[in-house]
Amino acid sequence: MDPKALKYIAAPMVNQSDLPFRSLVENYGVTLTYTQMLAPDRLLNDQEYLEFHTRDLSMAAAEKKTPVVIQLCGNDPELVVRAGRKIESYCDGIDLNLGCPQEAARDGHFGAYLLGQKDWPLVENIVSSMTHSFAVPVSAKLRLCQPAPKTHELAKRLEAQGASWITLHARTVSARRRRQGAADLNVVKELKTHLTIPTISNGNVRVFTDLQANLEFTGADGLMVGETLLGNPW
Repeated sequence: MDPKALKYIAAPMVNQSDLPFRSLVENYGVTLTYTQMLAPDRLLNDQEYLEFHTRDLSMAAAEKKTPVVIQLCGNDPELVVRAGRKIESYCDGIDLNLGCPQEAARDGHFGAYLLGQKDWPLVENIVSSMTHSFAVPVSAKLRLCQPAPKTHELAKRLEAQGASWITLHARTVSARRRRQGAADLNVVKELKTHLTIPTISNGNVRVFTDLQANLEFTGADGLMVGETLLGNPW
């Protein structure tokens, strides 16, 4: 995949990032899109769920405007790999969700609830299993670890396991909504200096001028935008 595709990215959003939405934001200049977060167990055990998403991706491939990355969640390396193999032929990359703060992620112990240091060996195992199993690039989307500088250490570990890029939504798992404070873009800026793979900044984009301002401040290789696009895709 061309690294230039990582410039302006439409984020994975639960139940939001299907083909009509991805096509809409592509028309306004997005250079890479993500699917919504997909559950490995449903891809493996729910035929209707699998068919819906493969149909969605097949239609996208027919249009083939911009690359698309599939995002998977989960805490079982084998299940993540088996699910990824079902759909990797339909995409340009597969991302591991390490940023979801929702209660379902807490209850299922995935997403941002894998960022505690006790789970780092598991996360490294998942990313390593993905990178050794898929023909497409593998990435990971993180939130801030606690304390925040530990984020750099985890990202470096995932780079060592073969991740092709890291996206950082620079809020903690507890900061679920905008009213709980701005993303700490200083951590993104610091992360960029720690990695040799591309760093993608996520957070604090509310209006069009925030795009360039974010990139200039963080030095990131690309910028991911999520909720703001739902209300203003242009």
